[in-house]
Amino acid sequence: MENAGVARLLDHAIWWHVYPLGALGAPAVLEGADAVEHRLPRLEAWLEHVVGTGCSGLLLGPVFASSSHGYDTLDHHRIDPRLGDEADLDHLLEKCRERGLAVLLDGVFNHVGVDHPLARAARDGSDGSDGSGGAAAEDPTAGMLKRGPDGAPATWEGHGGLVELDHTDPRVEELVVEVMLHWLRRGIAGWRLDVAYAVPAGFWARVVARVRQEFPDALFVGEVIHGDYPAFVEASGLDTLTQYELWKAVWSAVLDTNCWELAHALERHDALLETFVPQTFVGNHDVTRIATRVGDEGAVLALAVLMTVGGMPSIYYGDEYAFHGTKEERLGGDDAIRPALPAGPTDLPTDGHWMLTLHRELIGLRRRHPWLARARTVVEDRTNETLTYTSSSGDDWLRVHVALTPERCVTVTGPEGTLFGWAA
Repeated sequence: MENAGVARLLDHAIWWHVYPLGALGAPAVLEGADAVEHRLPRLEAWLEHVVGTGCSGLLLGPVFASSSHGYDTLDHHRIDPRLGDEADLDHLLEKCRERGLAVLLDGVFNHVGVDHPLARAARDGSDGSDGSGGAAAEDPTAGMLKRGPDGAPATWEGHGGLVELDHTDPRVEELVVEVMLHWLRRGIAGWRLDVAYAVPAGFWARVVARVRQEFPDALFVGEVIHGDYPAFVEASGLDTLTQYELWKAVWSAVLDTNCWELAHALERHDALLETFVPQTFVGNHDVTRIATRVGDEGAVLALAVLMTVGGMPSIYYGDEYAFHGTKEERLGGDDAIRPALPAGPTDLPTDGHWMLTLHRELIGLRRRHPWLARARTVVEDRTNETLTYTSSSGDDWLRVHVALTPERCVTVTGPEGTLFGWAA
């Protein structure tokens, strides 16, 4: 049975997703772990913008101490000194509460950085091994790290800077539970779980059950890229998963003028709503900006779909201003999609304000129709260039018509008439 507090977030939350290390202009590499730079409070200047855009929550990318990009954690209990300290996070959480904004933190519990104390202990042998990786540890669970065939700590998906945790070790479960509780007690609403798909579902189920003994309203969002979403939700106890399949279909359909692909994805997405409310998006910290991928006009169509189908949506910071940026598979290849923000919204150029206006309109439509979070979608008509679908819940309904013709347009109608209309 879904907890009432969790249900409220799933039904009403619209997240502004921000990658703090990039947005706040932190150095790419941590140098001098004792030198604290109080960057995190600068986000306060953006909170009125978040509220004014219509979002109701802040989804923070990694804020814990790390060596570089935030996903190579060094200490789950310490704020990254490039961002500030615990007092800075406490201040931000308080300012969010004052504005009614919930906050999710990014939890990286599949792996740690290669310079994490656990990894250092494995290298120097203080975890009970000989430190060479050539001999088995006296205690097979020593170090809490997964071991490769050679006995050395296993790296995650070939990333030499990331070492996998051993999720069969009870101490890893204790660590994750303790970290989650520590920050929930500081006032966060829940966790986005990085690469949740790489962690055994049974591990999540045990952790979630324990954490919910104290925080029954905590929200758990798992990053899952593909696979059997409903089965993973059921086995893991997580509340929702990232809907990458819909993300891909939206931009691909717009890019290739292929509404058949989008229609197929909407039908698959609709089936997921039988089991859970997916976490939906058209942009995040790991993918090419939507306006770069499909153009500014295509980004409007993508946003319209995002806001008119079931799910718990998020807006990636800057997409509401039509930011551009390409993800590249190289060192530093994420920099363009994780740019620094100015001191406040008024310091941005005005050429993106038209997109901000459309975001406010469509997010406003979504908030006036909160039943859309669990709406079921039926595709009524499709051609290569056009798509018409209805999203409904009980007696409530919206009809959406999308055209990918050279004169691109989208229209949203309901019982009260036209609710939104846009044409390129």
